[in-house]
Amino acid sequence: MLLQSIDLAVEAERLGVDGAYFRVHHFARQLASPFPLLAAVGARTRKIEIGTGVIDMRYENPHYMAEDAGSAYLIAGGRLQLGISRGSPEQVIEGWRHFGHNPAEGETDADMGRRHAEKFLELLSGKGSAQPNPRPMFSNPPGLLRSEPHSEGLRERIWWGAGTNATAVSAAKLGMNLQSSTLKFDESGEPFHVQQANQIRAFRATWKEGGHTRTPRVSVSRSIFALLDDRDRAYFGRGEQEGDQFGYIDGPRRAVVGRSYAAEPDVLIEQLKGDDAIAEADTLLLTIPNQLGVAYNAHVLEAILTTVAPALGWR
Repeated sequence: MLLQSIDLAVEAERLGVDGAYFRVHHFARQLASPFPLLAAVGARTRKIEIGTGVIDMRYENPHYMAEDAGSAYLIAGGRLQLGISRGSPEQVIEGWRHFGHNPAEGETDADMGRRHAEKFLELLSGKGSAQPNPRPMFSNPPGLLRSEPHSEGLRERIWWGAGTNATAVSAAKLGMNLQSSTLKFDESGEPFHVQQANQIRAFRATWKEGGHTRTPRVSVSRSIFALLDDRDRAYFGRGEQEGDQFGYIDGPRRAVVGRSYAAEPDVLIEQLKGDDAIAEADTLLLTIPNQLGVAYNAHVLEAILTTVAPALGWR
């Protein structure tokens, strides 16, 4: 999977895709600590953005993460885009405890994840925070020392994976970009794409109120498959998720999962025109079935790029 992920990123860049983003899950037979893969993709590519969606900050040591992120960022020539969050439902009970992390008194695990994130952002600023040894092994610059290697510009390339309107607003206040996936907590009973569009509008309004000097980025994730041949129809042409799904996945709060899109290109184009959240976002992350291999996933991406994207004005 790791080696195919590198090969697929290379192929995606050749096809003209703008980014390769990787999910992160612990205690599962999937990608866990992402930085070796991000660095390897950065070394094999030249233009494509390389990112995550998302790193669970409950598991992270912010200092070590700042070093890893700085190294991957420099290897990739500044193309890193890191999606982080307080985390999603886990494979194991309180898995972050196995990594040596425990909430402080009065904190929830979500609070701890957000605290780790804020420390990580502080470290990325490049300001010194550590008292130098008066007899160091190597000579030091004057003043407090910062984490190295420093990644100038990475602070503006951090995205928060928000599951609610409130966490999107918090991300805007902290000056992070917004990632909104195919799942969010149900806050109105409306269709998923309508709720997600409202979340994006709340984020943008808060960003504007905060007086930030740059324009934020906003991504949404979708499963979109153009049915061009018998393989596509066999895998995705059965109409198994043509509507949103409401249910409970993490405690008592109801969540909504957005629909998948799978149809002939002309039908897809009309369906996607009605997706409010795609219209509100500036970046679309296509989720792909990487277990089907590099060649087939390249076909999936090329089909969207050539038969759907031009008609919708996507690049």
